[in-house]
Amino acid sequence: MKLSEIKNHLGTALGVNFILPNGTMVPEHFHVTEVGVITKDFIDCGGKVRNEKVVNFQLWNANDNDHRLKPQKLIKIIELSEKVLGIPDLEIEVEYQSDTIGKYDLAFNGKDFVLLAKHTDCLAKDNCGVPEDKKKVSLSELAGSAESCCAPGSKCC
Repeated sequence: MKLSEIKNHLGTALGVNFILPNGTMVPEHFHVTEVGVITKDFIDCGGKVRNEKVVNFQLWNANDNDHRLKPQKLIKIIELSEKVLGIPDLEIEVEYQSDTIGKYDLAFNGKDFVLLAKHTDCLAKDNCGVPEDKKKVSLSELAGSAESCCAPGSKCC
């Protein structure tokens, strides 16, 4: 989700709620402690130089159980960050503390924001010799094709 998209969703949202990938809710008293830009310059395993930029939101829980972040307040935090830091309309990455700091992509289900698990990947599979994923075929599909090519009189055997 891009920064412009979260602002659009917040404009009509009744509340600000986040759901973790396992379906549990981030406690309602969370804080957004950071909004910023993370720039990552790196070389992939194939030797190609890459540059990535994301908007970073950091969610944090404190012991102030009465705290509730309202949609308009989060919009103001985002707009101040855009103005002061010159943040462009980038994809959002959310940091949230569990056993360690987790990084998540962000989606919206029509009511709540959903934290999506991120996964590592090889960016240079062609240079690393990583085979392409094999197409998964069910046995019933194979049985159907075997009948059609090996029908009596087809001379396939």
